[in-house]
Amino acid sequence: MKAIQFTRNSCDANSAIEVELEVPSPGGYDILVKVEAIALNPVDFKVRPGEGEDPKTLGYDAAGTVVGTGEDVTLFEEGDEVYYAGDITRPGSNAEYQLVDSRIVAKRPASLDAATSAALPLTALTAWESLFDRLEIDPDSPDENTGKILLIIGGAGGVGSIAIQLAKLAGFTVIATASRPESAAWCRKLGANHIINHHEDMPSQLRDLGMATVNHIANFNDIDRVWEAMGEMIAPQGSIVLITGHNSHLDMAGTFKRKSARICWEFMFTRSMFRTEDIIEQHHILKRIAELIDKGKLTTTANDSLSPISAENILEGHRRLESGKSIGKLTISGWE
Repeated sequence: MKAIQFTRNSCDANSAIEVELEVPSPGGYDILVKVEAIALNPVDFKVRPGEGEDPKTLGYDAAGTVVGTGEDVTLFEEGDEVYYAGDITRPGSNAEYQLVDSRIVAKRPASLDAATSAALPLTALTAWESLFDRLEIDPDSPDENTGKILLIIGGAGGVGSIAIQLAKLAGFTVIATASRPESAAWCRKLGANHIINHHEDMPSQLRDLGMATVNHIANFNDIDRVWEAMGEMIAPQGSIVLITGHNSHLDMAGTFKRKSARICWEFMFTRSMFRTEDIIEQHHILKRIAELIDKGKLTTTANDSLSPISAENILEGHRRLESGKSIGKLTISGWE
């Protein structure tokens, strides 16, 4: 089978190459998927191999068709059209065939094609877990959440684009951050009630909206630069979820302590990486996302596309992501 592997931590020409690998065989809970489309995420360029590391098959969003099942698989059969984010500890989806644990997979939305389905899994899982697992928001009680405010930092990114929609369904007033007219327009299109600029004084902009604090903050962007601002904006006993790393010391003993603010991290790969007892929750989340898509309550965040799946196009995708100007998701579909 064809696979695209990175040989070094770069998106320069020849840092990704096409190789031929044996088609793997499924066992246990694994299914073998014939990959039809993939989507790119910042994690792709963050885990490229470093000096002295072996080449890596990356890719953590895919849609395709089940062509084989392990002996413990009960959720799928051959011919099922599925979508998933996968497992960061295993070879990724930049290959014609991929083994993936069936418990983190679901049938893809019937109303979408492979490419627009592939745009969803990683970001939908991250957004869902951030809001409903980490912040403990009830997704099924919009009346109870009416009047509550959620600030999403990084609203136009892949995760923010889904989180805006989920938060609106859950009854929240959503403030999203965006720094360019086109990204602000994207956030409004997805349902954000207000837009502020994360490159400017956010607490001041919040006050201009007539709001002193917010109940929750979901930061899907830089942490260091906005740390003090988050402390000022979060309400007493409010909650903050983070998904990125940080490069400086974070003082949690000041404003955050006085406000008894809860701070937690979300890492979408935790369940698959540690084979947690509730690993199958990702199957249930993706199944529910597909239902919401098919009912017209959520929309795919696919916003750019390339074809075919090739080293050249994957490198181009990495360059676009690293520019920091991506809106929504970039998908790549089809094999030559």
